[in-house]
Amino acid sequence: MRKTIMDDGFQSYLTEGAEFVGEEGIPMMLDFNNTPVPDALVSFAKCKKEKNKRKYVHFYIHDYRFADVLSATKKYVELLRSFDGVIAPDPTISIGQSKCLQATNVYFSRAVGFYLQRNGVPVIPNIRWGEESTYSFAFLGVPKHSIVAISTHGCVHKEKATGNIVREAFKKGLPVMLKRLEPRIVIVHGKAPEDIFGPYLTQTQFVRFPSETELVYEGGENHGIYL
Repeated sequence: MRKTIMDDGFQSYLTEGAEFVGEEGIPMMLDFNNTPVPDALVSFAKCKKEKNKRKYVHFYIHDYRFADVLSATKKYVELLRSFDGVIAPDPTISIGQSKCLQATNVYFSRAVGFYLQRNGVPVIPNIRWGEESTYSFAFLGVPKHSIVAISTHGCVHKEKATGNIVREAFKKGLPVMLKRLEPRIVIVHGKAPEDIFGPYLTQTQFVRFPSETELVYEGGENHGIYL
């Protein structure tokens, strides 16, 4: 009798050998304490044409532009391994989004990150949260006292029409993340407003990289700025 292999759509091979944590079963990424601060970043959308490989690839772009990395990760290992490293994928967690979808997006970020680590790619965990209900899983699967990355792009600008709901959610979740993970270094992609980050500058080391929007409109280089 021939064995039938079912494709469940979740790429089970990604988490082979992983430890699962929390009620949601989020895969735990590997703990590499010596992961360095990137020299520079490049978005996944541009990495195929990037000649300078001394950069970390990031996924702070629209989800559809890296959907294949989540659904067919094996195809991209060699490309991503050619760079200094990767910041784990950043699937969207939106305010008001189904909690099931939010947790699934955290799962995929950790699962792809874990798989790349297992295949020799240095990976910095990406942390993304939404409203308070996401705190139960948004910080799972990440070793404490490690280097982590967050993006403020689209999260910290003020919008009176919405009551600054996204900005306030980001601001409220930042100290929770710092308390839960106690990271030694936080990579910040995008702006770092003083009223949001100022109270925590003595708590850990923040290294800011301008977003691509900043680079286009304000110029400069995509290198880290220590806050």
